[in-house]
Amino acid sequence: LPLQKVLGQLIARRRVEKVKQQYMQIGGGSPIEKWTRAQGDGMVRLLDRSRPETAPHRYYVGFRYTEPSMHEAVERMLDDGVGRVIAFTQYQQYSGSTTGSNLNELYRVQRRLDPDGQLQWSFIDRWGTHPKLVSAFADRVEAQIWRLPEDVRRTTPILFSAHSLPLNVVDRGDPYVAEVGGTVAYVVDELRRRGIANPYRLTWQSAVGPLRWLCPQTEAAITSYGARGFKSLVMVPIAFTSDHIETLFELDIEYGEVAEQAGITHYLRAEALNDYPPFIDALATIVKEHMDAGFPTSPQLLLPDPGEESAQTALTRQWIADQAQRASPR
Repeated sequence: LPLQKVLGQLIARRRVEKVKQQYMQIGGGSPIEKWTRAQGDGMVRLLDRSRPETAPHRYYVGFRYTEPSMHEAVERMLDDGVGRVIAFTQYQQYSGSTTGSNLNELYRVQRRLDPDGQLQWSFIDRWGTHPKLVSAFADRVEAQIWRLPEDVRRTTPILFSAHSLPLNVVDRGDPYVAEVGGTVAYVVDELRRRGIANPYRLTWQSAVGPLRWLCPQTEAAITSYGARGFKSLVMVPIAFTSDHIETLFELDIEYGEVAEQAGITHYLRAEALNDYPPFIDALATIVKEHMDAGFPTSPQLLLPDPGEESAQTALTRQWIADQAQRASPR
């Protein structure tokens, strides 16, 4: 165990240095806050017009591992005298390791800062098959298909790439894999409706460390298709809604080099949704529908995974259930 601890610290230090170098190659930092704020600005503008009875609407940004933090966001809400809050995850497919982890942190923060419950919470915890999100993704994919040479336009594989998960998380019954697959299926159906019938696969990126992760890994898939004679690929970051290190470095630079070494001469990547107007409209529509429906809580959010879960996750779920009870009509 002492040796494992030392090795773990060494690996972590090396990974930090590696990530620093990667950020230098994409401009010196992550653009995720910039895009999140652009999305929030556009969303509330549309909401103010479409739902004037609850205007003006505000948004607050709270990240799990960087600034601005959830602690800062909740503090600002309380200072601003906010009463009702919608926790709108920007992970459109639910996983306990992403949205679930963020909700656990939100529970801890609100317990510290708002023990009397000034803030009344509701939750948009997954939205990976919303029609307007699906349409926005299809737009981005279609734009790249039309950039391909005509002789490979109909045969080029589309690789939908999502952030991977360790298999021990999947084995607990985490719904992420199914939900990402659902998004892919809906996007493919929309592409088929538009006359785009390219073959496709779902692959997984960003695996680190010695654990077993989801496969096929994106990098290995690129190499494999190059070895099989494919000269073109269209990459689609299907689990991300804005550009950051996984798109700008991993997909564009790192995997772009892999594609070049594999002999792929047309390596295209669908643009991230970022501030694309149809995507901003999707965000506003999702929030409006949530409000119009009376701030419902998804039954999926209240269902535990079949496998073992932490005591913290159980506490968070009970808090969410309590908030749902506050929101329900008396």
